[in-house]
Amino acid sequence: MPPRAAVHKPPSSSHPVDETLPARRLLPAALQHVASMYAGLTAPPLIIGSALGLTPAELSALLAATLLVAGLGTIAQTLGAFGVGARLPLVNGVSFAVVSPALAAAAAQGRDDALPAIFGATLVTGLLCLAFAPVFCRLVRFFPPVVSGCVITLVGLSLLPVAGTWVRGGEPDAPGFGSSSDLALAAATLAITLAVHRTLSGRFLGRVAILIGMLAGTLIAVPLGKVDLAPLTQAPLFALPTPFAFGTPQFVPAVIATAAVVMLVSMMESTAALLALGAVTERPTRDRTIVGSLRALGLATALGGVLGSFTSTAYAQNVGLVALSRIRSRYVVTLCGTLLVLMGFVPVLGSLVALVPLPVLGGAGVVFFGSVAVAGIRTLAKAALGTGHNALIVSVSLALGLFPVLDPDFYRRLPEPAATVLGSGITAGCLVAVLLNYILNHLGRGTEANPDAVPAEQVAALDGVSVPRPLSGGSSFAPPPHVAGFDTAPPRAAHPGPWPYVTGPVEPAEPGPVRGAQDFPAPSAPPGPGEGAPTEGVSFPGPLHPLHPRHHGTQRQNPNPGPPG
Repeated sequence: MPPRAAVHKPPSSSHPVDETLPARRLLPAALQHVASMYAGLTAPPLIIGSALGLTPAELSALLAATLLVAGLGTIAQTLGAFGVGARLPLVNGVSFAVVSPALAAAAAQGRDDALPAIFGATLVTGLLCLAFAPVFCRLVRFFPPVVSGCVITLVGLSLLPVAGTWVRGGEPDAPGFGSSSDLALAAATLAITLAVHRTLSGRFLGRVAILIGMLAGTLIAVPLGKVDLAPLTQAPLFALPTPFAFGTPQFVPAVIATAAVVMLVSMMESTAALLALGAVTERPTRDRTIVGSLRALGLATALGGVLGSFTSTAYAQNVGLVALSRIRSRYVVTLCGTLLVLMGFVPVLGSLVALVPLPVLGGAGVVFFGSVAVAGIRTLAKAALGTGHNALIVSVSLALGLFPVLDPDFYRRLPEPAATVLGSGITAGCLVAVLLNYILNHLGRGTEANPDAVPAEQVAALDGVSVPRPLSGGSSFAPPPHVAGFDTAPPRAAHPGPWPYVTGPVEPAEPGPVRGAQDFPAPSAPPGPGEGAPTEGVSFPGPLHPLHPRHHGTQRQNPNPGPPG
């Protein structure tokens, strides 16, 4: 009788993303996701509603609609049906980028017409996102490891200042902002989380260390007077979101144009979060995955325009939570979405989550926000930073992406549309990385690395691939098979490739022996004319990008190869 470990599992249940957890594990893991994103989800409607002077009943209706739409969008993302949804543990919610444009629209339209104009623009931009999702997903081919690594790193780094604000109390204008008690409470939460993660490593309780840390931090905050029970006593028992409850939508061209920019920012941020999630879950993020995710994003945004919510986006903090907990089941996030829907109908449930003080949430946020940045750094490690232009691309992209994070007013004097786009550090860094990668690595004779400076076999061994190398001179290098051929070849089950976040199916390649890096001598000078031809059957990956021309086998062979160009 074979040992228990050798029992074969059905292929349909082999991937952790499709794993169904028992109820005793499913609920705590889902509550962990709800607690980590609740503050970020409710902040935009609270800020906008308070600025417009909404009544408590109107503000409650705004929050209920926000929770309901976020829950429905999250369920659509995780389950996926009819081409809608990523079928990954991706959480949807209101984008914080909508706050500034919404307040500007309120100042221009007046209090009575502000929300109808905002929700009318939200409805239009949601439909536009739904229509252009197949076109937008094609932009992901501009995200080789050097670009996607920069974007994922910026996603994590741009969230760390948010955790820092929560650690100090959340309100910079509050009298006790940054007090020693808040800092101590955040430090205690962080210490408990790390202790649980260390001592219970390998067990399920270790995977929900964030939830345990937040519960313990909240209990510590009770005798310190840091837990506000007012939301629990004031929240209505039942709320039913009503379509167009804030008036018939108005379609103001200026407001729609601004909302379209916010939608573009949200689509780029969501794509970046999806790339990070694909790397974390080790499930390739293909074109159809991104199309499905953007369709769910557009439907949620359009539904928000009907029910009274705002532009949706993917929440990167939950990606970090997946990376930290290693619970990759999408059904955990499906339950998270279900709980959000229940909170939309029963606001008292949402008030229970609101009892968690912001310093406690900030202490936990240090962990799962940083986990996203680590995922980006691991991606950058595969981008050949030692040679070529990639190190320069990373340094400039991170710098320009962090400027608006460190100083939110950095681009304030630019025209409003440009300030809205560049005001997001993720978007600014993404645009710079894509542009520099194209200019430095794909225009003219530019490449990511000089193939004559590093032995081709060594690079192939380190990257885990072996692809044909053209025998002619010049600087055009064929991309590896797992990047090129997006729509023409099926996935290769035996070797998924070292970059699971790259979109498109994998082109099959003949397996060959791969030696370790220790088996190769130090790099030597390139051969001179007549000293030897390039090695057949091996190729330096070059730019690792599908925009480069493809040359296979002997199609590019030159009977009289010259020196490298």
